[in-house]
Amino acid sequence: MSGRTPAFLVRSEPGPPYEITFDGRPVAALPGQTIAGALWSAGILAWRTTRGGGAPRGAFCGIGVCFDCLATVNGRPNQRACLLPARPGDAVTTQEGTGHDDLAV
Repeated sequence: MSGRTPAFLVRSEPGPPYEITFDGRPVAALPGQTIAGALWSAGILAWRTTRGGGAPRGAFCGIGVCFDCLATVNGRPNQRACLLPARPGDAVTTQEGTGHDDLAV
């Protein structure tokens, strides 16, 4: 059974991996993967905290409905990681609360 990855099962031949970063640490991503998919593949399950209690959150629904997967990508907060395709060089950072904590509101 070894070697039977999802890519193998569907006879997928993705292009070569490229690098994105998560909180400054390199993460490999494959062409066509979302930010959430790349983070999951790297074993990263949480990339934001809730505004009320600081509880960790990551992907939940995987289709952009629940907003649990919000992340800061390339300095832009509140990006849905389950929908956003990863691009070479993307810088993903843990989003704290609303993502706008540095604003005086």
